[in-house]
Amino acid sequence: MDLSVVVPTLNGRDRLATSLDSLAAHAPDAEVVVVNGPSADGTTGMVRDRDDVDVLVELSARTLNVARNAGIQAASGDAVAFLGYDFAVEPGWADALCDRLVEDPVVTGPTRRRVYGGQTADAPERRRICKRDVTYFDGGNVAFRRNALDDLDGFDEYLQTGGARDAAHRLAGLGYGVAWEPEMQVSLEHETDGGVETRDWEWKYRALAYRLVKNYGLRPEVARRTLRHAGSDALSTAKDVLRGESVPTSWFGTSRSVTVGITMGFRDGLVARARDRTPTRNPRGVSTRADRAVAQYDWRQSSSQ
Repeated sequence: MDLSVVVPTLNGRDRLATSLDSLAAHAPDAEVVVVNGPSADGTTGMVRDRDDVDVLVELSARTLNVARNAGIQAASGDAVAFLGYDFAVEPGWADALCDRLVEDPVVTGPTRRRVYGGQTADAPERRRICKRDVTYFDGGNVAFRRNALDDLDGFDEYLQTGGARDAAHRLAGLGYGVAWEPEMQVSLEHETDGGVETRDWEWKYRALAYRLVKNYGLRPEVARRTLRHAGSDALSTAKDVLRGESVPTSWFGTSRSVTVGITMGFRDGLVARARDRTPTRNPRGVSTRADRAVAQYDWRQSSSQ
């Protein structure tokens, strides 16, 4: 099985270098495709100076799903993996995913993260939604057989966040399972102290509403799930206000952003569902355009001579 590894990146030169070092050490036979957003930190020069990258694709767009789709277009393998630029693969990663892809069309694995005082690794996340069994995956550690990726038509470029979760819904709708392989492990190489994450509430709920409506339509369960998420976040924000960790205007601002996000997501999800009535449910996938790259450096031919 010929493996291509797509690594999207944006202003992450040093972490990307660590990720590429891990691929060179533990997946030396894989084709490596780096897709670089408009980075301003010298990423292009660093990648071009390496001899273990096969293709460098330069983009003008900053959206992760555009980068993923550009990588799909550039990759030549019959198996395509996606690796986050800040993830490092561990020994056995490539062999584990290739062995598992013989039987399963999609495979994912754990991410080991350094936290204050130790390490943690995630576990598989599964949900049953509208009588559909959905297995979520980390978009920075997943591999597809080419036929499954083609049926999926890549990632939905409408989404600025939640592209991997949307793909999980669509895979389930297409009848593809996602296998969990413990040996397909990556590590997040920088430490985290558990600090507060800045969240774009509007896009969080816009993406949530969009992918649920697009994939399932306007069903009661879709409304319940969306409102349950919103209620939970509203309660959490209200508690922050009561503890003095936030101000009341923050709660009102969050509520407004959530409402706007849900409204726009529902509207755009209905439009997307009408535009692609097939099980693929991807009106802005790989096949819809061919102008993502502004430049491409391909060293595959020169390396084969």
